[in-house]
Amino acid sequence: MADSLARIRSDVIGCRQCPRLVAYRERVARERKQEFRGEPYWGRPVPGFGDPHARMVAVGLAPAAHGSNRTGRVFTGDRSAAFLVRAFHAAGFANQPTSVRRGDGLEYRDLYVTAAVRCAPPDNRPTPSERDRCAPYLARELRCLPETRAILALGGFAWDAVRDAVPPVYGAARPEVPFAHGACAPLGPGRPMLWASYHPSPQNTNTGKLTFPMLVELLERIRGSFEGRATPPPRNH
Repeated sequence: MADSLARIRSDVIGCRQCPRLVAYRERVARERKQEFRGEPYWGRPVPGFGDPHARMVAVGLAPAAHGSNRTGRVFTGDRSAAFLVRAFHAAGFANQPTSVRRGDGLEYRDLYVTAAVRCAPPDNRPTPSERDRCAPYLARELRCLPETRAILALGGFAWDAVRDAVPPVYGAARPEVPFAHGACAPLGPGRPMLWASYHPSPQNTNTGKLTFPMLVELLERIRGSFEGRATPPPRNH
């Protein structure tokens, strides 16, 4: 049967391949954070979300324990999400600057958002083997998003996951471009360009390693690349 984003979503939600992640995500959902004690927790793997005709795909690390693991939507309900979605909105990829909960009206335009690992990991640190078990979901999503012109990896862990997906999905060699904010790797004619950004974690945004203007500028450069517009070299911030 032909694959589809709906089928992938169903398969992701039902996945129990990683015992460590299953135990952690379910324990967090039972115990809950005091701040969210009265709210239901999703407590399952988190599927991708966005425009099925997107020309840009953004790939994060994994759900946050009290963010997406609580809300059930990727990059929703935590500080990383607040920073990232505000930048998506500023660059014209989102209809609103907030991502608080499922059903809050958020829509992505020309953007699909997903993650390298679909379950919340302890200490926000999935293992490479857990990433490898999730890798087929990312590959399947990319195959179901044929209009993709750019893939943005948010952080080094996602950058490795995206590069690993290149040979099975696009039939090109795995690009050996080191991770850095603004790094890009062309895959050849008719294939997407890979881009990298620092992850929008509080650790990066609170220290100024990733600023809001830096991320918006990168998103605008990426949009310019697939819309055929010239983009200036990045500025120092």
